[in-house]
Amino acid sequence: MSSLRRPLSELLTVWRLRRRVDVSIYPATGCHFRTFCSTTSEPDPIQIHKRKLFLWFSHLPQEEKQFGGYISPESIHVDPLILERKAEERAGPLSSLPQSQTPSSHSVTVEQLFEPTDAWSDGRGVNVLLYGAVGTGKSTVIRKLVLDWCTGTTLTNFKLLVPFSCEDLSHLSRVASLRDLVSRKYLHLRKHPLLSGEGNQAKDVLFVFNGIEKMKLDFRIGSTELCSDPNEALRPDVVVVNLLRKYLLPEASILVSTRLSALDSIPQKYVSRYAQICGFSDPDRQRTYFTSRLLQRSRETTRDSEAQALVELLYFNLQRESQLAAACYLPSYCWLTCATLHFLHFTDAKAPIRTLTGIYTSFLRLNFGGEVLGTSTRTDVPIQDHHISLMLYVVRTVGKLAFDGVTYKRTSFSENELEQWIGGKTKTDEELRQLAMFQTDVLDFFLAPCVESGKNLPEPLNENGQRRYVFAVPAMQEYLAALYVVLGENKSALEKLTRQVSVAIGQANEDVSALFNILSKFVPLRIFAVFNLLKLFPKFYEKISSHNKGSIARTMAAEMFRTEDSYNEDVLDQVEHRLLGVHGPQPQQYSEGQSFELYPIFMGGLLHYGNRVLLQQLGCNIQSNTVVQITNALRKHLVRELSKPQPPEELMDLLVLLYEFQNPRLTAEVLASIRTIRLANIRMTSLKCFILSSVLSCTPASYHLEELDLSSCLLTHDMLQMLRPAFRHIHNLNLQFNSLGPDSCILLKELLQDPKNSIRSLQLCDNPLLDSGSCTLLEALPENQSLTHLSLMHTGLGDQGALELAERLQDHTVLQELNVAYNNIGDDAALALVDACREHPSIHTVHLYLNSLTDMGKQSLYVRGIPRSHGSSGRRVKVLASVTEGSDISEDWHPILSVIRENASSWDRQRVEQQLKVFLRDLEWGRKQQHSIWRRLHFRRVEKGVRQTLQMLEKSTLPPFTGHNK
Repeated sequence: MSSLRRPLSELLTVWRLRRRVDVSIYPATGCHFRTFCSTTSEPDPIQIHKRKLFLWFSHLPQEEKQFGGYISPESIHVDPLILERKAEERAGPLSSLPQSQTPSSHSVTVEQLFEPTDAWSDGRGVNVLLYGAVGTGKSTVIRKLVLDWCTGTTLTNFKLLVPFSCEDLSHLSRVASLRDLVSRKYLHLRKHPLLSGEGNQAKDVLFVFNGIEKMKLDFRIGSTELCSDPNEALRPDVVVVNLLRKYLLPEASILVSTRLSALDSIPQKYVSRYAQICGFSDPDRQRTYFTSRLLQRSRETTRDSEAQALVELLYFNLQRESQLAAACYLPSYCWLTCATLHFLHFTDAKAPIRTLTGIYTSFLRLNFGGEVLGTSTRTDVPIQDHHISLMLYVVRTVGKLAFDGVTYKRTSFSENELEQWIGGKTKTDEELRQLAMFQTDVLDFFLAPCVESGKNLPEPLNENGQRRYVFAVPAMQEYLAALYVVLGENKSALEKLTRQVSVAIGQANEDVSALFNILSKFVPLRIFAVFNLLKLFPKFYEKISSHNKGSIARTMAAEMFRTEDSYNEDVLDQVEHRLLGVHGPQPQQYSEGQSFELYPIFMGGLLHYGNRVLLQQLGCNIQSNTVVQITNALRKHLVRELSKPQPPEELMDLLVLLYEFQNPRLTAEVLASIRTIRLANIRMTSLKCFILSSVLSCTPASYHLEELDLSSCLLTHDMLQMLRPAFRHIHNLNLQFNSLGPDSCILLKELLQDPKNSIRSLQLCDNPLLDSGSCTLLEALPENQSLTHLSLMHTGLGDQGALELAERLQDHTVLQELNVAYNNIGDDAALALVDACREHPSIHTVHLYLNSLTDMGKQSLYVRGIPRSHGSSGRRVKVLASVTEGSDISEDWHPILSVIRENASSWDRQRVEQQLKVFLRDLEWGRKQQHSIWRRLHFRRVEKGVRQTLQMLEKSTLPPFTGHNK
């Protein structure tokens, strides 16, 4: 035992020695604290305090993780504009400052606010009241202030900074002294002499109280007793009042932040200086913020150029004094803009799932989480209704206004309409008080004066001279309208009455049911038959409620498949254009009104469990039975609508809805009714590819699409990589007219070699694959047994690629049609390819037109396609090399001309004209060989079609490219 105790005693000795060694304070990113050396066993409490404060305040909300990687607060902070106000002008202009207007007050920093003034130079500390509207950045400024003090970069004249959350203090139910309040949160400061109240040591202390409006301070002497002892136990609000009165620790300085509505909650005589946070008043501050956010992740990736381009487009849009610039006056909306653009452009398949609905829900949680409108003083109000959720109040007022706008396709509202929808039906003093607080603090956060006018927006002033108001971000109107509907706030009078009767009778039914069961043994049961009617009311309500959920689903389906799409774009492109603006020629706008395509998508996203959890924290509860009823009804309506042909934009919006819903079962059941997804001409992005892949991954392994058309979608190699899991569910894959190069062929080769793939038709026309890419792709043929149609038209295929293809064909026995038209294939390579096709057991058609073929080569190809003798297998390979076959017209002349006409606008015009003239020469020669007048007329009809195509090409009047070819 002694041998065991000796090492233990030695370890204890070493441990005690190490505690006496110099203590290095936590080194943060980009900053290092001063090393504190002590010869005692206890380190300096101030240094411990700085270290712990830095750790606590460096923690960022969960929502910041969506930007990817580690983001430090100091790297993304941009100082908002802070104006010092005189006492008489403290309630000055509270709305956003016009960018051309120079504020009368001078801009200051928080550190400058604590410089001594003439009125407060008598040894008393400075009381600074920092106020601003919701979203202007009060909490962010305080966080940065604390971090800078910890690192020694600001407020160095204060030895101790003690921050408090007034929300935490308001929930304390027992009395406590000032030192108890400090030690309760900062145990290491429990005996610090700066808080003892002796001498003037408190002059080196700065108290910070964030959100003072939550404490309901009362400065009346009869309500809050005087106290000058830091050790006397009182209510937390009384302690704070005495600190502000300068009766308790008068030498200490205090920084208080509050909302606008609580500006006068602290008497003017207790405030040394007023400072108003005015957000980002100019585009340069906004640009700095966007740069710090969007370039934070891209520094170590190849997306730096794309992020730079986004910042430039944003800055250009802000300089035009657009509606976005008015919204980004609030830093909160700058955060929302960056989060949305990061979601649209930097979606990563390896990152956690993020949705647009989730971004808006997180945005509201960041700004209104835990916020209540006020505490009711009425005794007849239930306990659960004493605290009214601010977000729920927003839904019932601003959400109702948004829903009316969506219903009647309006995006702007007059002052009279705002008064009608938001404050028109208030009756009690409590409701009037809540309304005044709401209008002061929150209303300007959602609604801003209209600064733009266009075909779809009215003039900023109406005929009565009233200013028009719009939602600061257009998508917020659709989000709040969707939340208003999903929460069931749009109940009819019958539904509200039925609900009240059902609840009342249901409660009574529980109380008397036991008594009825006892009395029924002595009284005839017929008497109690009447009471059984009570049970009908809950069922009646459930029936009406179910019908209401069905109407919500019908509304979602109807809005999803509206034909008047804005600019004929999918909803994700519309969101991007609202943020970045429209550059170049303005698209044609529809005069019948604004389309709200995000509205149904938000309704679907709000039913997702993750968003419902966040909304529950905001006081907005979406019941599970509501989700089930809406989901069941929505499934039926979506399946019914999808039985009709839908344009690509509508299909893309449907995929976004299913992705936002995050319900794999619903997604699989809806996709079961779809056999074709045509997204031709949709501008695909990494996000859209991720959505398509995610949605198709919800289907079972046995599910297969007949066709996936991604032609003219601007696909790149990275997007193709993201789509790879989705390709396993496809029979016919159309990747025409994209930007796929030789590197993409490696991925396609691996896809074709995958035994789980079921691709039968692969169309790669008009992609710069070149010989190297084509040869890589052809390596998959020996291991593939599903591909029957392969199109390599206009892919830069030359003689080497054609010869490689001829060699590989013998290892692939199921191919039926091969298209290598419009390439650089000469006579010899073409003849070798046709010979290989003739020996192939299943190939029946080869496309070789628009290649570098001579007349002799075309004639030889035609002859090679015909069986040599009747004794051979007799199988004929159809060779499409021209509109003529020898002296006869090819039976496939019309498809050849159709392909040329549809795609000539994107091809080399000179080469196509040359080939068309060769066709005319072949037709003229063939017509002269004919003796039948009917055959000559047939030749002339074909010649007429070729000449029309040539004339249209010369006059540039060919029909616009649709991306459809063979």
